[in-house]
Amino acid sequence: MKGKVEILFGAQWGDEGKGKVVDTMGAGVDVFVRYQGGANAGHTVIADGKKIIFKLLPSGMLYPGKLCVIGNGVVLDPEQFLKEIKELGDRGQDRARLVVSPHAHVVMPYHKIFDKAQEAFRGKGHMIGTTGRGIGPCYVDKYARSGLRVEDLLDESRLREKLSVILEEKNRLLTKVYGENPLPLNEVYEPAREWGKALLHYVEDTTALLHDAVDEGKSILLEGAQGTLLDIDHGTYPYVTSSSTTTAGGFTGTGLPLTSVTRVIAVVKAYTTRVGEGPMPTEDKGDVGTRLREKGGEFGSITGRPRRCGWLDMMALRYSMRLNGGGTIALTKLDVLSGLGEIKVCTAYELNGTKVERFTAPLALEECRPVYETLPGWDEDISGCAEFGALPGAARNYVRYIEEAAGAPVSLIGVGADRNQTINRGF
Repeated sequence: MKGKVEILFGAQWGDEGKGKVVDTMGAGVDVFVRYQGGANAGHTVIADGKKIIFKLLPSGMLYPGKLCVIGNGVVLDPEQFLKEIKELGDRGQDRARLVVSPHAHVVMPYHKIFDKAQEAFRGKGHMIGTTGRGIGPCYVDKYARSGLRVEDLLDESRLREKLSVILEEKNRLLTKVYGENPLPLNEVYEPAREWGKALLHYVEDTTALLHDAVDEGKSILLEGAQGTLLDIDHGTYPYVTSSSTTTAGGFTGTGLPLTSVTRVIAVVKAYTTRVGEGPMPTEDKGDVGTRLREKGGEFGSITGRPRRCGWLDMMALRYSMRLNGGGTIALTKLDVLSGLGEIKVCTAYELNGTKVERFTAPLALEECRPVYETLPGWDEDISGCAEFGALPGAARNYVRYIEEAAGAPVSLIGVGADRNQTINRGF
C-alpha cells in the first residue's frame, strides 16, 4: 500500500500558524519534511505551555520516533542549524531522527553581508524588507550555479577549491560596488570545514528516503515556510521571498512526484497579517490593527518585527486556494476575534472607481481599496471550546462564511496557542 503524502501551505502572507497545525497533526505523521525557505521563516509551537520556535528544523522534532527531513529546496544556514539542534538537545526535546539533503544549498557569511548591503543600496522607498539572513543571495547563487551545497562542505579539498573561486568574485563585488571589506579565504573556509564535520552525521539521500517511505505506506507531511503571497513567481513581487512557497515548491524541494500527494491543507489565519514592505489592501493602521496585533501576539518569531494587521482578505485567499488546490482549511487564531462587535471581510477591491473581483497584479494592488462585507462579532471567550457546537453562533457563522467563500471545508480550528486548543471537524 502506498503511503499518505499531505502537503501544507500558508494561504496568506505567512505567519498563518503552520507550526501549530503541523504539531497538532504530529501524532499521526511518520515523516515531517521542510521543503523550501531558510532561517528567515520560523514556526512557533506551544506544547504544554512551553514555546518552541523552529527556524530551520521541521516542526515534528518534538515527537519521538519520527523522521524529520530538510529537503534539497531549503537553503541551510549551518550555524543556525547547529545552534537550534543544541538548544533542543539541551532541553531534551530533540526526539526525532533528523536528516539533511546533500543537495541543499548553504547560506555562507558573504550571503548575509550582501543581503544587508543590497537592502541599504536600494534606499528608502525601494527596500523589500528582507531579514538580512542571506536567504535571497544564497538562492541567487543557486540559480547562477555558483553556490555551495551541503555535500561540498563534506569534502575539504573541494570546499577550499570552490571557495577560492567564489571569494575572488564576491570580494570584487563587496569592495568595488558596496564598499565593504574583503573576506579572507581562511576566515570563511575554516568555519565551513567545521560545519561540514558537524553536518556529516545528518546527511543522507533524502529523496530516496522519501520514496522508500511512500513505498512502505508511511504518512508524510510536507511543510512549507512563509505564505503563498510571498511566492517568488505568484506573490506580490518584488515584495516576496526567494523561493516557491506554493505547493509546487514541495515537489522541486523534495523530489517527490505530483502523483504522490493525497491531500492539500491550506493554513488560514482568521484575519490578515503581513511583515515587511509591499501592498496589503486590508491593513488597518488604527485601533483594530493595534488590537489584533496585541491580542494575537503578532510579532515576528525570528525578527520580533511587529506585523501589519487587518481584516481577512477573501480576494487574496481565493487566489491562493486556486493556485495551490487547497482541499481543506486549517483556520487559526479564531479566538483573537473575540470581543469585536463586528467583523469585516474584504470581498472585492475598488481600483480607480471600478470594482475588481479578482486578485490583481502587485502594482495595481498598491492602489486598490478594500470593499467590505460586515458580519456580526461575538464577545465570548472561545479558548476553552473543544467542539464546533460549543462556539458562539456568530463564530460558527464566520467559519461557515469562510468555507463558502473559499470553496473548501474548514476542518481544523485553532482557538488558542496551545496544541490542545484545537477543534477537530473531521480533519
